[in-house]
Amino acid sequence: MYTVLYLILILTTGQIRFRQIILTAVAATTDTASNELVKSRIENGRFINSFNSQYKLPHLGLVFIWKITSQGNTRLPSNKKELDKMLPVIRHKKSEELYLTKLGLRFIWIGHASCFVQMNSFRFLVDPVFSERCGIASFIGPKRFRPPALIINDLPDDLDAILISHNHFDHLDYSSVKELNKRYGERLTWFCGRGTRQWFLDKHVKNVVELDWWEEYHFSKKKVNIAFCPAQHWSGRTAFDTNKSLWGGHAVWDATHKFYFAGDTGYTHNISIFRQIGEKYGPFNLSAIPIGNYEPQWIKQAHHVSPDEAVQIHIDVQSKKSIGIHWGTWGLGNEYFMEPPVKLSKAVKINQLDPSSFIVVKHGEIFDLP
Repeated sequence: MYTVLYLILILTTGQIRFRQIILTAVAATTDTASNELVKSRIENGRFINSFNSQYKLPHLGLVFIWKITSQGNTRLPSNKKELDKMLPVIRHKKSEELYLTKLGLRFIWIGHASCFVQMNSFRFLVDPVFSERCGIASFIGPKRFRPPALIINDLPDDLDAILISHNHFDHLDYSSVKELNKRYGERLTWFCGRGTRQWFLDKHVKNVVELDWWEEYHFSKKKVNIAFCPAQHWSGRTAFDTNKSLWGGHAVWDATHKFYFAGDTGYTHNISIFRQIGEKYGPFNLSAIPIGNYEPQWIKQAHHVSPDEAVQIHIDVQSKKSIGIHWGTWGLGNEYFMEPPVKLSKAVKINQLDPSSFIVVKHGEIFDLP
């Protein structure tokens, strides 16, 4: 039944993303006092959110009915000039403009979850997707309403690594992987969760490091450490590989700076995974935390955070400065497309935080920290 509904959703909507909206969870009641690090676990050949036994599938029939009967609320302008005014995209004509020439952190939001980061001399991308659509093919899936702020030819020649959070199409794109591999080959090191490496090998990407939650890798060439961190989400690219690979975020640190990329995640209200991340790897100088694609809540809440929950992650992981991502690129959620930064600002104020501690930036805007 689930496979049939899965295929119906794809054929009816033409949007692969909606075949992904199949998970939800009731409020968890797990003991918050435990200091033991959560572990990944496989049951019946598939990864599960081991720390939340109540994470479960909703009724796919209800998801299907909602999709074909609900009215869209994104209210995207049809006029490009209006979009350019509301969500400008800053382009950089020369790759030299991307270089941070002094010690520190540089962050550029490419769009959605795709970011360029430089930590001192270590340059890397997270979840790079440069394609027009995020789907199983170039003509299927949601279409961008904002172009990527950087394209592959804009990137510096000495890019070191790419960090992948999970294998959903808006985070792992075959065309982008193919073009990046064509340009850089084995000069790039790819990092991903357990069960994902074989996908890369099948696509002729050879230099791939597969990590479990809390597993660390020392990138000796740049004296940088990379760890894969737990998240509450799921994985899958077809009707048959759901949760066959592990999802998560990344912590990256060297002798002077720490960066956290949350990937795609729901907030674990009564479970301490983000506090565990903060205690083990924080405090972070900078974090990239999702703030969009959270409506409708009854479908999205288990595996995507609202701006209010994003602020709680910011607090839990002990982030000194955070930037909101996972919004303003594809209309994947049903919230008004400019709502996430407004709600973020309110949540920061409600939590009595410094307004500059958690912000959004323009596509392509260069954000530096010493």
